[in-house]
Amino acid sequence: MRAMRSRTLARGPVLTALGLGAAQLGNLARKTSDTDARGAVDAAWDSGVRYFDTAPHYGLGLSERRLGAALARRPRAEYTVSTKVGRLLVPSPETAHRQDAGGFAVPAAFRRDWDFSRDGILRSLEGSLTRLGLDHVDIVYLHDPDEHWQQASTTGVDTLVGLRDQGVVKAVGVGMNQAAMLAEFVRRSDVDLVMVAGRHTLLDQSAQDELLPLARERGVGVVAAAVYNSGLLAADRPPGDATYDYQPASRELIARADALADVCERHGVTLPEAAIAYPLRHPAVVSVVLGARDAGQSRTNAARLAAGVPNALWTELADLGLLPEVPGAPSTPGEPS
Repeated sequence: MRAMRSRTLARGPVLTALGLGAAQLGNLARKTSDTDARGAVDAAWDSGVRYFDTAPHYGLGLSERRLGAALARRPRAEYTVSTKVGRLLVPSPETAHRQDAGGFAVPAAFRRDWDFSRDGILRSLEGSLTRLGLDHVDIVYLHDPDEHWQQASTTGVDTLVGLRDQGVVKAVGVGMNQAAMLAEFVRRSDVDLVMVAGRHTLLDQSAQDELLPLARERGVGVVAAAVYNSGLLAADRPPGDATYDYQPASRELIARADALADVCERHGVTLPEAAIAYPLRHPAVVSVVLGARDAGQSRTNAARLAAGVPNALWTELADLGLLPEVPGAPSTPGEPS
């Protein structure tokens, strides 16, 4: 396939318009085979994806091990890897006979200790490099510091900036499921990018209130994750048992998704295609990260990104009050350049 369009951050890392989120490689919610996990990475690569995101949290290190193994034979200079710090994995042999309680189908052989201290971050990153089989990662995010603002916004950020200034990593940032605290990180610290999950989607535009304008003003890249809001926007028509942010979707949300799907159908676009295209319309957004559990899902993600979405769709959605106008959006939306 043709090379996927990409954006280069101010300090160097290149992010393709589509990134592969590796939570499913860590057995998110259910088991994924080694074969399927490798197939997801290989198919993403064949589709032009060169940005891969993981975290120790995902499967207690399983995601990092599988991603590293799948990328091992790829030229290191040709792809960008991000991982996260803040949940330090500590061996827990006394619970290894149990199932992980953190949402992943893996043995609870480790526990997650919240730690945004300098020592905790360095230990976490060292463990990630070992599991990935790499001598460096390109991007490191502080991971979900919602209840740890004081330490994360001081010691945490300072440690990451120090690693960047030493050349250990190329770029640093914060990844969260909320927009308000991300905006505070952008306002108060020298981060290069943020990953916002579920807050810049067809159903939730709260990131547009402050985070996206501020990020654009400061030259901070935004990676949009969870653009399906955990399932409600993942099918052409939302099923009655659809989930929204990992909870059963309300009837009101399902009705709104159905209304969005009606307009999409009139323009020859599927709801998931619009869900991927919408975040990329904002000039601050540098990539959309989607998960995949096998090769078929990776190929579907790439096909949805490549689908043409006419500007008339966004105009009608705005006219109907289903979506706000996106400031600075191109007249003909597409992948970032």
